[in-house]
Amino acid sequence: MWKWLHPYAKPEEAYRLAGLWLPWFAVFSAVSFAAGLIWGLAFAPADYQQGDAFRIIYIHVPSAIMSMGAYSSMAVAAFIGLVWQLKTADMAVAAIAPVGAVFTFIALFTGAAWGKPMWGTWWVWDARLTSELILLFLYLGVIALYNAISDKVLAGRAAGILALVGVINLPIIHYSVEWWNTLHQGATITKFARPSISNDMLWPLLLMIVAFVCYLGALTLMRLRNELIRRESHRPWVLKMAEEQDEI
Repeated sequence: MWKWLHPYAKPEEAYRLAGLWLPWFAVFSAVSFAAGLIWGLAFAPADYQQGDAFRIIYIHVPSAIMSMGAYSSMAVAAFIGLVWQLKTADMAVAAIAPVGAVFTFIALFTGAAWGKPMWGTWWVWDARLTSELILLFLYLGVIALYNAISDKVLAGRAAGILALVGVINLPIIHYSVEWWNTLHQGATITKFARPSISNDMLWPLLLMIVAFVCYLGALTLMRLRNELIRRESHRPWVLKMAEEQDEI
C-alpha cells in the first residue's frame, strides 16, 4: 500500500513535489485569509455577550486547531521515519516543528488576550491552557533535540521518538474541557452536534481555518525544501541545480 509513496521518499523527488504544491498552498492561504478576515472583522455580527471582543476567535481558534494538527502531522512523519527509515520523513519532522510551535504560541497569546476581558486575568492554570502550554514545550523539545545532535540520522530518530511520546497530550487538550471543570468554554464547531455558533460567525471562522491549514502547508513545504537543500547539499542533483541557477 506504500508503493506509491516510495518515489517521493527520494529527496530529489520530495523537493520537486514540494515545489509543485507550494504555490497552490500559498495562493489558497492568501485568498482565504483575506476573505475570512474581512468577513469576520467587518461583516460578522457582534456577540450578544462579548461584543466585538469575540472577533479574536478568528485567530485564536484556527491557531489552536493548527497547533494540534501540526503536531499530529509531525507525529505521523515521525512514525514513518522510525518504521520505514525514511530520512525525508525525519526532515518533515524538522520542518513542521517550528511552524507548529509558532501556532501554539499564537493560540496561547490570543487566548490570554481573550481571557483578560472575559475572565479578568491573563492566565489561569486551567486544564486546557496548561495542556496547551505543555504542547509548546513538546515542540520546543523536538526542535532542541533535533538541532543538538550533529548526526542527523540519530537526531531524526530521537526527535521522532519524543514527538510520538508527546501524542498522548493531544486528547488531553481536546477533552480537557469535558474531563475537568475548567474556565475554558467547550467545543463550538468540533463536535458531532450542530455547531453552537451563528452561521454569520461560523462561515468566516471556517474560512480562517482553511487559511491556517493552507498556511501551515505552505510554510512546511518551504521549510522542507530548505532542509532538503541543506542536508543534501553535496548530492549531484543539488549541485546540478546550483549550476543551473548560476547560469541564469
